[in-house]
Amino acid sequence: MSLNLIKLCVGCDSIEELQGWIDERLRDKKKRKLPVEHVHTTRMMPKRVDELLGAGSLYWVIRGELSCRQQLRDVRSIIDKEGISRCELVLEPKVITVRPRPFRAFQGWRYLTVKDAPPDLDHAAPGAAGMPEPMRRELRELGLL
Repeated sequence: MSLNLIKLCVGCDSIEELQGWIDERLRDKKKRKLPVEHVHTTRMMPKRVDELLGAGSLYWVIRGELSCRQQLRDVRSIIDKEGISRCELVLEPKVITVRPRPFRAFQGWRYLTVKDAPPDLDHAAPGAAGMPEPMRRELRELGLL
């Protein structure tokens, strides 16, 4: 069975901002001749890594809304410069919009089962992914999306 993670996207106000930040970091890595992969570092290592790899994704909560996801490529354990154990989530750089739904703030990450994960927006509401994000938020608040 496949499993996902969910995490708050702190300091990011939109899906477009998240994608722009990812693209900028990848361009910087390419210029510096570093491996061009998108990595998000967290403090804790998931215990259910085998269930995450293959079909799992990291779902992002942006401004109180479960908004998008990125496919997980790998989960690695590392030791940082201070000698502290960390977890690197290696992600596909493409952000996929999902059907938005409200989600309360929490710390760290949480597991998200496949049955509880929202569908990709292109499958749930064809054409809605091309709408401006503020319009999608308003439609969701009105119960129309």
